Amino acid sequence: MPRNVPLLFCAMTLLAGCAGRAPVDTSQLLVGCSGETCPGIQRFAFDGTQGRLTEKPLQTLASANPSWLVLSPDGHQLFVTNENPPKGRDPAGQVSSFAIGEGDEHSLTPLSQVASKGAEPTHASLSEDGRFLFVAHYGSKPTPGGSLAAIPVSAHGTFGPVAQLVRQPFSRRGSQRQGSSHMHAAVPAGDFLFVTDLGADKVYAYRYDGDKPKKPLQAAKPGAFALPKGSGPRHLVFDRSGNRAYLTLELSNQIAILGRDEAKLEQQGLVDLDPPGANAQGDRRLGALQLSPDGRFLYVARRGVENQIVVYAVSAADGSLSEVQRHASGGDEPREFTFAPNGRFLLVANQKSDSLVVFSRDPQSGLLVEQVQRISTPAPSALRFVP
Repeated sequence: MPRNVPLLFCAMTLLAGCAGRAPVDTSQLLVGCSGETCPGIQRFAFDGTQGRLTEKPLQTLASANPSWLVLSPDGHQLFVTNENPPKGRDPAGQVSSFAIGEGDEHSLTPLSQVASKGAEPTHASLSEDGRFLFVAHYGSKPTPGGSLAAIPVSAHGTFGPVAQLVRQPFSRRGSQRQGSSHMHAAVPAGDFLFVTDLGADKVYAYRYDGDKPKKPLQAAKPGAFALPKGSGPRHLVFDRSGNRAYLTLELSNQIAILGRDEAKLEQQGLVDLDPPGANAQGDRRLGALQLSPDGRFLYVARRGVENQIVVYAVSAADGSLSEVQRHASGGDEPREFTFAPNGRFLLVANQKSDSLVVFSRDPQSGLLVEQVQRISTPAPSALRFVP
């Protein structure tokens, strides 16, 4: 055999790795947090083959309570809600933007910061044309309560001042968590924006027009969808078609299955997280929910006494849910979770136990298989992989 044949073979198979080594599957994970111990935004490397994070962050960037993270579609910019606590010196929230470097490092560089004009910005999303960031303010105090802000975003990722601030005031006596408006999530779908209000038990609908920069949102018709009293709608996710959605009802411990026709929502099902006859006592709040990358499974976080991730199979025919698994979250208060880019792992942010936990996942069955890793990080609340 000529001497250069092995060298030629290695050169031809370099991407697959010589000596039988698999190609490296690495990505970058951004972690937001909330609370007195929160250090800011942290950036970790993730090995998608082994399902392991670097034990220590590659970068920590100071940012006040970066509780929710939004990536631009191209992955070049990061938008952050700075959720100032209600008992803090400054009750007003802010939003910040950062440039994400190219190459393997994806280092973060600050771009801009503006006041969000509301208290406790807990959730945000980009308009589908990328021209506005929609920010939902929870607003713990009854006055002024929750609100929704539309903040212009330049092509370079910098913010302008708030263009529009929307409030849906109401009051309900004798209720600790539902005495006033508490907007919890703002989710675009086509030409519309849907905003959950945990206090009012409603999902508001707005028509979006980016060509009206001073007032991009107008109340849609119908303008709101009512949920059962005391249910507390929290997070909302649409399937790929945009015609069906799943909504966590934090206070009633349920998932609402919704159909969508333009701005109109209708309830198609209601799933109880506690089985019939269960002794459902204590704190049983629901948190995040997400569809798997292929849309075949729905995952829901339960906090409080349960601290679980519940997995449902999604019917391709009608979107109904069938329970597949209940799995411990590996910590206390699973506020958020995300799927690894390859779909083979689920990463959970357990906020009160200051931990990130990685579980292996079977993409075919949807089952969480085993805990692969647990690392310590202060009060994690948001997880985003850089594309």
